[in-house]
Amino acid sequence: MYIKRRLSEELTLFKSPRFPYASKFTSSHRFRVVIGIGGNVGDVKRRFEHLFFEIQKDKRVHLEESSLILKNPPFGYIDQDDFFNSILVVKTSMQPTAFLDYLMRLEKKFGRRRSFENAPRTLDLDIIFFDNRVIQTPKLTIPHASWQTRQSVIIPLSGLCI
Repeated sequence: MYIKRRLSEELTLFKSPRFPYASKFTSSHRFRVVIGIGGNVGDVKRRFEHLFFEIQKDKRVHLEESSLILKNPPFGYIDQDDFFNSILVVKTSMQPTAFLDYLMRLEKKFGRRRSFENAPRTLDLDIIFFDNRVIQTPKLTIPHASWQTRQSVIIPLSGLCI
């Protein structure tokens, strides 16, 4: 069950038992990672719930916190359905490129197909922050480029304790 709160004509927040969430346990993993999650194909909120449990099962990752879910319009390619977005905060001992590979495997497991930039997608997982690291490679940019200009990141992030 979701509780819905409209922020504006275009923006709506959803609350469920797992969004938002805060773990009562600590982790010995070394790195704190902020992940942006999104999607606009199929039952995205249900997919977020499944992702939540998939991450919790993995011993290489400790799920610390999740944000509310935000429904917002697409950007870039705008001829598509609205997106649902949320933030997960995890701890891991994986290095950034290994963690990126882990996220890409999760996307694939949840049906992600890359057809063109900003295309509709079942699940999009982006590393927003990886500890306090700054990384600029062809494969990985941390902090995530333009995170601070996207409502899909700022609004969910604003409710977290990080």
